[in-house]
Amino acid sequence: MATTVKELKATARPKSGKGAARAERRAGRVPGVIYGNNQPPLTISVEDRELRQRILAGRFLTTLVDIDLEGKKHRVIPRDYHLDPVKDFPIHVDFMRLGEGATIRISVPLHVVKAETSPGVKRGGTVNIVAHAIELECGAESIPQYIEVDVGSLEIGHSLHLSDVKLPAGVKALTREDATLVTIVPPSGYAEEQKAAAAAAAGGAAPGAAAAPAAGAAAPAAAAPAAAAKAPAGGDKKK
Repeated sequence: MATTVKELKATARPKSGKGAARAERRAGRVPGVIYGNNQPPLTISVEDRELRQRILAGRFLTTLVDIDLEGKKHRVIPRDYHLDPVKDFPIHVDFMRLGEGATIRISVPLHVVKAETSPGVKRGGTVNIVAHAIELECGAESIPQYIEVDVGSLEIGHSLHLSDVKLPAGVKALTREDATLVTIVPPSGYAEEQKAAAAAAAGGAAPGAAAAPAAGAAAPAAAAPAAAAKAPAGGDKKK
């Protein structure tokens, strides 16, 4: 899977501090910084509308970006951004500079596939995603957009762990191998149904065993009326 690289234009921001940052925001720009790769940090600003679109599009923090700063391109990856707590628009963004052949640690989202073929789901179970992303270490040029998790064979009550997932070549998981990623949760009342079925199976022989005495008890009961019926007949003969 090829790594996607986006382009973003930026402007140098010579002044730092809260006053300068507020001035950038009033001008429709978002202050930011480029740091890392053993180089001095660069204070920049990017267009507010474009940055919002990138964030809303998804996978912003896992996408490589070539920042065009005054004609020079800087290969970076977004590391963090801050939103206004009330209006929910970006107020600051951090980019980490990437050198050639750089290895990075990154959180990559999980994509659950084949849920519709899961026998547990067909029996009324629900897919419960325990981990929505996993921490990976990989080359900056080979960041997977997502990791697929196949639940097509899971039954109710079964789970899929990190050790069950095949990662792309050159990608190393930083999460422990026994970490649970997805489970199939039973439907409501499933436990009671299972208990009732187990109890019925365990007591399956009891009705058959009780049938013999019942039949034996029925025979004498049927004989008594017959004997009673013969008594009056014998009495009529004596008269």
